[in-house]
Amino acid sequence: MSDTSIYPPVDTVTRSFTVRAVLTGALLGGTLSVCNVYTGLKIGWGFNMSITAVLLSFGFWGVMKALFKTPGWTILENNINQTGASAAASISSAGLVSAVPALTILDGYQFTWFTLTIWVLLCSSLGVFIAVLFSRQLIHVDKLPFASGVATARTLQEMYAEGKEATVRVWALVTGGVAAASWKLAATWLALKPTGLGWLSFSASESGALKKSGVASVSAHNLGFAFDPSLLMVGAGAIIGLRSGASMLFGAIVSWGFIGTWLLEKGWAKAGAPDAPWGKGIGEWLIWPGVSLLVASSMVSLVAIVPQFARAFRRSSEAKDAEAHDPHAVPTRWIAIGVSVVAVGVVIVGNLLFGMAPWLGLTAVALTGVLAIVALRVSGETNITPVGPMGKVTQLTFAILDPGNVSTNLMAANVTGGSASQAGDMIHDLKTGALIGSSPKHQMLSQLAGVVSGAIIGSAIYLVLVPDPKGMLLTQEWAAPAVAAWKSVAEVFRHGLDQLPPGATWAMLVAAILGVALALLEKHAPEKYRGWVPSASGIGLAALVPANFSISFFLGGVISVVLNKYAKDWSSRFLIVVASGVIAGESLAGAGQAIWKVISELLLK
Repeated sequence: MSDTSIYPPVDTVTRSFTVRAVLTGALLGGTLSVCNVYTGLKIGWGFNMSITAVLLSFGFWGVMKALFKTPGWTILENNINQTGASAAASISSAGLVSAVPALTILDGYQFTWFTLTIWVLLCSSLGVFIAVLFSRQLIHVDKLPFASGVATARTLQEMYAEGKEATVRVWALVTGGVAAASWKLAATWLALKPTGLGWLSFSASESGALKKSGVASVSAHNLGFAFDPSLLMVGAGAIIGLRSGASMLFGAIVSWGFIGTWLLEKGWAKAGAPDAPWGKGIGEWLIWPGVSLLVASSMVSLVAIVPQFARAFRRSSEAKDAEAHDPHAVPTRWIAIGVSVVAVGVVIVGNLLFGMAPWLGLTAVALTGVLAIVALRVSGETNITPVGPMGKVTQLTFAILDPGNVSTNLMAANVTGGSASQAGDMIHDLKTGALIGSSPKHQMLSQLAGVVSGAIIGSAIYLVLVPDPKGMLLTQEWAAPAVAAWKSVAEVFRHGLDQLPPGATWAMLVAAILGVALALLEKHAPEKYRGWVPSASGIGLAALVPANFSISFFLGGVISVVLNKYAKDWSSRFLIVVASGVIAGESLAGAGQAIWKVISELLLK
């Protein structure tokens, strides 16, 4: 039976679906999409911006009311706002930090702003319709928790019950953002670089390639170990916690420290200037075991949810009947029309832009529908939407259906990844709405408006930030680990393992075994020991980003533990808020600097 006891009826009295609510969400989300495109290309991470959007809009409309006597910003308007804003902010998962630049790097394909916007819009919109179709079954009948949606609902309820607390949290968010942006600008002006640990060094072996090339010793700084002036990764580390941060530090020590030294001694990576990092050659080799570990551990997680496949497609008669009699439910015909339009769009645009055969485009949409539904159930139960694993399954499928075709391999998988991400975001927002009495129909319309805004602004920002993906990405400045992962998988399917660097095949095998072992250990370890199992994702990611990133993540995790222990009340109220502000502030400042650099170069020509 459906559990309606915790869900109030839809509130038809409080002001909700207003023009200002939809526009605030679309514009605020479009701005926040800049943050996720920037962080995604930097560290491979995107952040849920629901609570950030809730706080910022609350503060903005509070000021507008005080200055211009505008109507009060209601809890339902704020929910419509955060629904659209989170959709726009998560647009980076529609390929802008993964498959899109990977295609340019591998095949030289150059997107225009218009074509990229259309493609990203198609990849994201499909997920919205799938999420709405199965939302009543998963939220009301199966009663899945959807933790992020609950957290946003609780935040909204607390804010509107205690306005003073909400105002304080808004100021904490803004203060964190302004401080991080100011520091980013100051660090650029002072030309601060990652530094330190140059004193930690060891002698090269007498028989190795280093000694033969005239290099007497290697320092930790040469291997990339340094303290980074950036606060971005520290803020991210405070959010993801000490377990992931410590796993990244361990992974960096093993990959960049021990394996990096071994590569230099073998001559498979080359030394550089004595006082500079030597990461390029090491990083190009480490991509392979790093990606292998991430994919293997993700596949174990995917196998673990096989029993959920059958449950995922079940829509009970109870859910269908409830939808039929609910005037606020999204009509099924809307969903059917939406899915049909997107499917036709994927077929036409995929063929025109990437030469994807029409039947392959339809297959991509069908496979996306299957995998996105499974992703919804996993997201509801674990609070993690498995975008990466779903994309890899699609890459494997199309490597079989259209072998050797990188465009099909990447962009068909892009449809799946973008849809799964947007579906996960939508259904968490619908959970929030169910808890506070918001109309699902209104939320879907706001989500679609957010998708449009995010596609327009996010695509433009991506093209401005990295006009030359092949020359700019997979570097010290733009590590782009998600791009490395998608690119590497596509390369393996195109060329086979015989094209890998020397020693990489065995390294991939060992990394895959480690990934499987860690994933199984995490799943089956007793609850009290599970937190001590190293994170496979953290270790794998550490091989794909410079070592100084992992140090910063670890420091952020340590800070969160210390604050949770010695300032528990402050930490519970403000830690995530301030960390989110830090991430948003530095991202916006960094993106602004990158845009200004591009404009300056154009003016000088």
